[in-house]
Amino acid sequence: MAKRVYLFNEGSKDDRDLLGGKGANLCEMTTLGLPVPFGFIITAPTCREFFEAGNKLPPLLEQEYRVALDLVEKQMDARFGDPDDPLLFSVRSGAAVSMPGMMNTVLNLGLNDDIAAGLARKTGNPRFAYDCYRRFIQMFADVVMGIDGEQFEHEIERYKTAHGKQNDVEMSAEDWQEIIRVYKGLVNFPEDPFQQLKMAVEAVFLSWHTPRAYVYREMNNIPETLGTAVTVQAMVFGNFGDTSGSGVAFTRNPSNGDPLFFGEFLFNAAGEDVVAGTRTPLPVSALQERLPAVYDELYTTQALLEHHYRDMQDLEFTVQEGRLYMLQTRSGKRTGRASVKIAVDMVREGLITEKEALMRVSPEHVESFLHPMVDPARKTEIVATGLPASPGGATGRIVFSAEEAVEVAAGGDSVILVRRETTPEDIHGMKVAAGILTELGGMTSHAAVVARGMGVCAITGCGALTINYAEGTATTDAGVVMRRGDVITLDGTAGEVMLGDVPKTEASSSDDFQTLLSWADKHRRLKVRANAETPEDAAKALELGAEGIGLCRTEHMFFEADRIDQMRGMILAANREERQHYLDQLLTYQEEDMLALFRVMNGLPVTVRLLDPPLHEFLPHTEDDMAALSQRIGKPVAAIREMTESLQEVNPMLGFRGCRLSIVYPEITEMQVKAIISAAVRATEEGLRPHPEIMIPLVVNVREIRLISKIIDRGIQAVMQEKHVSIPYKIGTMMETPRATLGADRLAAEVEFMSFGTNDLTQMTYGFSRDDVGKFLPQYLEKKLVEQDPFVSLDTRAVGRLMEIAVTESRARKPGIKYGICGEHGGDPLSIQFCHDLGLDYVSCSPFRVPVARIAAAQAKVRREQDS
Repeated sequence: MAKRVYLFNEGSKDDRDLLGGKGANLCEMTTLGLPVPFGFIITAPTCREFFEAGNKLPPLLEQEYRVALDLVEKQMDARFGDPDDPLLFSVRSGAAVSMPGMMNTVLNLGLNDDIAAGLARKTGNPRFAYDCYRRFIQMFADVVMGIDGEQFEHEIERYKTAHGKQNDVEMSAEDWQEIIRVYKGLVNFPEDPFQQLKMAVEAVFLSWHTPRAYVYREMNNIPETLGTAVTVQAMVFGNFGDTSGSGVAFTRNPSNGDPLFFGEFLFNAAGEDVVAGTRTPLPVSALQERLPAVYDELYTTQALLEHHYRDMQDLEFTVQEGRLYMLQTRSGKRTGRASVKIAVDMVREGLITEKEALMRVSPEHVESFLHPMVDPARKTEIVATGLPASPGGATGRIVFSAEEAVEVAAGGDSVILVRRETTPEDIHGMKVAAGILTELGGMTSHAAVVARGMGVCAITGCGALTINYAEGTATTDAGVVMRRGDVITLDGTAGEVMLGDVPKTEASSSDDFQTLLSWADKHRRLKVRANAETPEDAAKALELGAEGIGLCRTEHMFFEADRIDQMRGMILAANREERQHYLDQLLTYQEEDMLALFRVMNGLPVTVRLLDPPLHEFLPHTEDDMAALSQRIGKPVAAIREMTESLQEVNPMLGFRGCRLSIVYPEITEMQVKAIISAAVRATEEGLRPHPEIMIPLVVNVREIRLISKIIDRGIQAVMQEKHVSIPYKIGTMMETPRATLGADRLAAEVEFMSFGTNDLTQMTYGFSRDDVGKFLPQYLEKKLVEQDPFVSLDTRAVGRLMEIAVTESRARKPGIKYGICGEHGGDPLSIQFCHDLGLDYVSCSPFRVPVARIAAAQAKVRREQDS
């Protein structure tokens, strides 16, 4: 049988998986000779045993921890359960990964009527003894017995009001004894201290499954299987008198990263008083004035711990009658800006290396430099939640159409575009919106993809909303009605909708952030490109460090107001000649668009995907829109309606799109190729170095590639012969279908690069419609049917396996072929790790994810170096 109980002098900081972070650090501080009240730890594997046994403690556990308890009694020179010389315990949780405040704690454990009286006699401080006793009853009843703690607070407030007491420090021993009498009428708790301890251990284990712990683990990708250790520690008391108190401190400022000792302290208070906020704490420097020797010892201790752990530390401490006790140290939570400053400063101070600094910064930390963020301390009531599709915070007036968004924004108001779902036709409204909120759609829906590309805050799949365009309302499940023109705030990072204007922190770079990014570029292997199709997006991507364009979605170029009618005319053409008439006009637009991209991306690759979406997406769908189009292009409404209906499909994502358009309408592909190469020729004539890469979408076999490559070659040669010039170019394919990945060895001979379109590849592997997945995926995640949203983080087991087959077999067939990923997974750190491990050459993501991808790519390389 494995050892289940460890004394504080038996472990170290390296035992986090066994003893939890709290327990491992208490062991480490004990080894360092710091003043730590002694105790023992019940291991995290014991928690897993507890759950496997149906929430029952292992048979011999109590016997084992009683042996440890005897040794603690000797160390502390007091006895648990002895009224004449009482020893009390705190019982706390502590997982391997810090989960502050998410699980349960019981303090002052071991009290009953006799022991409370004995504590009063021993200390000569009855007020302190009975204050501890009432705290214990209240906490034990709440945490262990599940009785609502508000009842107890209500009784205290009622008593204080009746007796003219303003706050707790005015309560006498007799007052607290009266409160205890009332409390004992509310709860029948066990008098036996050993029974109390057993029940408290069980309660801490059970708190691993509280709703708040579950949500926190989900938010932070903490495995459900870890479990929590239980730390049982001798109590020390900050509420003993005026030379006692409790505090929390940080070795550096957790808000801005300044290297200054920072913290708060309450005299004559227990630790829970500091956290609860029932009294206003003093700055930790107040200790220096009243207890200078204690402050000096604390200051020396915090410096020692930061240097020892080589990270900013979050400390909990108690002072009892002028003596300092350390209760906890852990790596402190910090804001994004603070995390970057602390990491860079510590490299400059020689505490950590550049690689270690990179591993200290999370993707969430990077976001704070790229988008305004909702201030978490100023959030109001959350009226609806959806999927966090595009990060940042945004406030604006509600509008329900793209046209309305343009109109209201033109008047100077910030707008939130609220739609059941967005389509490419909404792009003009999305461009001017501060934020986008949709009832339907997933993390890779049109709204999500476009919003991330533009750096616009967005929440998709907000199923709690019912949107009524006719009435201009969005109603939540709880009956909250938001009307046209109402001001709301979106937190796209958390997926939360709030009423009114909630304050935000502004986005801006810093010298430290740029330093960190330079280290990322130095230490990564993967290249980082951007998904972009406008000069503005391309310029932003370049500014944020992109090394080219990995996906230019040409269809987005055709939705602009000055060319959508030509695109529609081409689709509605009755014959090839009429179609060519419109294609000639589109050629001019496409060429100018491509030239603009080549100018921005001078010397860098620009990967251009041929037309991909179903043609019906370009056509109008209402009678009014059809009538207006008829007037503009001279086509009968009946003809427009007939074509629109004929292009409708039962499953358009698997229908007439991608390379199938090139096969049926080769003239469209010829036009696009001529535009790309003509633009590249013009760029060359301007003294630039364009590197076009033409990408064929949605292939399933090599015969498609061969046929379409002939069309591409025909278009390229026509331009080169006309211009009498030769330019470099590449032809490649998107790998979006399972069949393509399984036949990659045959495709390899015909292409120079392969780019995995993991949005579609995930959709086809799972059989999940990415636009409709929001209707059921939350239940899949809640019921653990899938570990994570496969459209957010790549499913390495199945989708990743298909990618691995494709890379391994095609590389064996054609060494030197280049591989990339251009789905939304290209900006996801977990997916980037897989791409690094698989040996891809680059990832491509939305412009505002480029800094995240740069750091994640470096972290992927460093992580593998650490593992080897």
